[in-house]
Amino acid sequence: MILDIHATDSETAARTGVLALPHGPVEIPAFMPVGTAATVKAIPHERLEKLGYSLILANTYHLVLRPGLDVIAAGGGVHGFSSWNGNILTDSGGYQVFSLAKLRKVTEEGVVFRSHIDGTRHHFTPESVVDAQRTLGSDIQMALDVCTGFGVDRQEAEHAASVTARWAARARDQWMKRSGEGYEGLLFGITQGNFFPDLRAQSVEQIAALDLPGIAIGGLSVGESSDVFRETLAQTAPLLPRDIPHYLMGIGTPDYIFDAVTAGIDMFDCVFPTRIARNGTVLTWDGRVVLRHEKHKVSQEPIDPSCDCSVCRRYSRSYLRHLFKSGEMLGPILATEHNLHFLGKLVQGIRTAIRTGRYVEYRDTTLSRYNEGEQRRQNADSHISE
Repeated sequence: MILDIHATDSETAARTGVLALPHGPVEIPAFMPVGTAATVKAIPHERLEKLGYSLILANTYHLVLRPGLDVIAAGGGVHGFSSWNGNILTDSGGYQVFSLAKLRKVTEEGVVFRSHIDGTRHHFTPESVVDAQRTLGSDIQMALDVCTGFGVDRQEAEHAASVTARWAARARDQWMKRSGEGYEGLLFGITQGNFFPDLRAQSVEQIAALDLPGIAIGGLSVGESSDVFRETLAQTAPLLPRDIPHYLMGIGTPDYIFDAVTAGIDMFDCVFPTRIARNGTVLTWDGRVVLRHEKHKVSQEPIDPSCDCSVCRRYSRSYLRHLFKSGEMLGPILATEHNLHFLGKLVQGIRTAIRTGRYVEYRDTTLSRYNEGEQRRQNADSHISE
């Protein structure tokens, strides 16, 4: 068993504990910064380590295309190649089935992608993706799946979920076949079913029957409204096996994080905090701050007066605005560090609140403050031009 639950919330499905992974323990709930190409954009690994992150995400599809498995193998897997000392979860390429729909063809055998970089063809099968992630040295590898977007019809959703189930079984067989070769990485299955409750339930049943070390909810945050997201999550999460880790793929806003934790999710990832940082938007306990706005031109305030990160201790909003307006690369670097510090503190607070029996209070108080700040920002920003 890789999951050790230390405490649960009495009013929700929220839980906290530790995942035992090959490159060290990971406290849950855990947010995973996205490092698609073996790097979390705009922040060095040592800064991530100092922020307390011990699990990041990389992407098999992108790493196979560039720099290629031979290059990464020569460097000792992603850990050695990128000098990352913590754990790595690698996605399978299933999300690219959705996001690169015009560049791929799905068959029963697998997926043929036409590279978005140079147009070359790459054939991904459940077996080859398992082998690729072994080469990458993934601590957690994801089975190849077919992710569908919001609005597809039932026939397409049903076909995608059934293919996903068959591929997951093939991935498990390949993973188990090679399990005695010294590789310690764990295989997680992904549930699909789009936004049809019965298909979701069927997918969970099929993936859970494979008895894998972990299970993920895929196919959410793919264009649906927040109400549909929450409804589907609330219907699906209670069906997951309780004694293995639960991973909700592709979410990272404060409201969705609380939705996930409330539903019993242990892990989540998203490009949101790092992407908005590179565009000059930072997270605070009182909502987002758009640093490019004119109102920050001479502001000597830090991003968040209540934040103890190295950025807030040293730099003013005025200076940070100047960096972004001048196109200086330091701006995205500092904003990224702040945003990841913020999310780390948020999730740390969630773990503490679950352990001390006050999760619902922490959730409601934090979200109320954040959402009220967001509303004030939106009202103010509607009257302000950059």
